[in-house]
Amino acid sequence: MADSPQTSPVDAGTVKYLRWLVTILTATMVLGFIVIVVLFVIRFSDAFGPELPDTITLPDGSTPLAFTQGGDWYAVVTQEDQILIYDRESGALRQTIDIE
Repeated sequence: MADSPQTSPVDAGTVKYLRWLVTILTATMVLGFIVIVVLFVIRFSDAFGPELPDTITLPDGSTPLAFTQGGDWYAVVTQEDQILIYDRESGALRQTIDIE
């Protein structure tokens, strides 16, 4: 039982062809990964949020609790149970709503 399995010689052309296929597959995967990264950057480049006002002047004694904004306004909810609505362009106080 000392039989050793016979191995057939490998054709050099087949090895060259397989090497070529593996190289193409590797290049395709690298290019696909680069495309995915570029698409993520393009898609999420403006995902850092809307522009916020530089400063907000609150009435004396007001402590901010929450902030929200709409198209041409932004609002600050204070700990004194008030909603202060400001104009986005001028920064002027538009309206004060007391929360009951």
